[in-house]
Amino acid sequence: MSLTVVSLTILGLLILLLGSTIWVGISLFLVGIAAFVLFTSSPPMTILSNILWNNTNSSTMMALPLFILMGEILFRSKISENLFKGLSPWMSFLPGRLIHVNIVASSLFAAVSGSSAATTATVGKITLPELLKRNYDRSLTLGSLAGAGTLGFLIPPSMVMLVYGIVAEVSIGKLFIAGIIPGIMLALALSLYTAIRCLINPDLAPGGDHYTWADRLKTLPLLLPVILLIALVLGSIYAGWATPTEAASVGVIGALFFAALSRSLNRHIFWDAILGAVKTSAMIMLIVVGASYLSVAVGYLGIPSELTEFVGSLGLSKYELIVIMAIMYIILGFMLDGFSMIVMSLPLALPLITAAGFDPLWFGIFLVIMIEVAQITPPVGFNLFVINGLVKDDILKIARYALPSFLIILGVVAVITWYPQLVLWLPNMMVK
Repeated sequence: MSLTVVSLTILGLLILLLGSTIWVGISLFLVGIAAFVLFTSSPPMTILSNILWNNTNSSTMMALPLFILMGEILFRSKISENLFKGLSPWMSFLPGRLIHVNIVASSLFAAVSGSSAATTATVGKITLPELLKRNYDRSLTLGSLAGAGTLGFLIPPSMVMLVYGIVAEVSIGKLFIAGIIPGIMLALALSLYTAIRCLINPDLAPGGDHYTWADRLKTLPLLLPVILLIALVLGSIYAGWATPTEAASVGVIGALFFAALSRSLNRHIFWDAILGAVKTSAMIMLIVVGASYLSVAVGYLGIPSELTEFVGSLGLSKYELIVIMAIMYIILGFMLDGFSMIVMSLPLALPLITAAGFDPLWFGIFLVIMIEVAQITPPVGFNLFVINGLVKDDILKIARYALPSFLIILGVVAVITWYPQLVLWLPNMMVK
């Protein structure tokens, strides 16, 4: 049987199962088993047991549930509520006023949660009632939150960076540091767009409370817990004092300490945080292991090497290849979550990228930003569902509000592709 027929058969099975109500992780397992049974003589269950052990028996993988637990604790404590109160006086004088709180709060919470959906839910739960009550423009308010919420994946620590680093065997510490400059760029671009829109039409952000510098200085203690957690987690990694796993442990202890200090930690909240972390970690692990199993099956069949040779024979430039990759990931984002996009595409994409001369570290950040795009594209955009749950607007309407953010994110992709040193400079400084 030709490799083309085998590839189309596997792709058809994958589309069929993913389009059903079967969990993504289970679908990946089933397609992997079918590939081994139908097209190889290798024992599928023996290979499965090896992959289950190899993918879960890792100290690096321990960072995943720890960072998720840290985000869950912050999500359920008063720390996130205090963040809005602390930021509001500092944003009130900018064009766009409190809409910038969506962006800055998302940036800060992203640096301690690692999850796009958690960032969007936490910030939106606090900011949306206040902004809509003050008659801020609905489309700009919801659209800015949808875009800024994606920073949960780009600004470290990031769950998808952890998964990419494990699957692609790239330094997770370097990935975290590499995401800082693009994350700041995206946050600034979203704020700049908001400011320009509100300068053109000031009615989008009505005047509100007026604050003195004394009022602003009084709110600084409300921001300190998040700032100190960011310094503890990222500072320890950047300084070389801790691995990502150790830094995640420090982050959990810090989150518990600050939640207790704010008197918002009790047995019920702690138990809910544990359960939330277990559910999210189990979901991610099932997808990662299932996709790894399918990747091994695809590798046994020789599909990645054949595809690499085929694309290489087309004579595409490196930038043409990146454009094709970007289009592919936008299409995948219509159907899959970010974790599935990483582990399913890497066996095929990474050889092509490295053959074209791109750094795997740079490609990790490129891929994370493309996953951000998927967070705000229907029908599977998680951020859209989160905002829908908060305000009950139609999903397609929220997606339309998020269209400017969609274009801004793609603009950041274009900039880091043309100037890859924006991604690689800080990690290279770590080596020195």
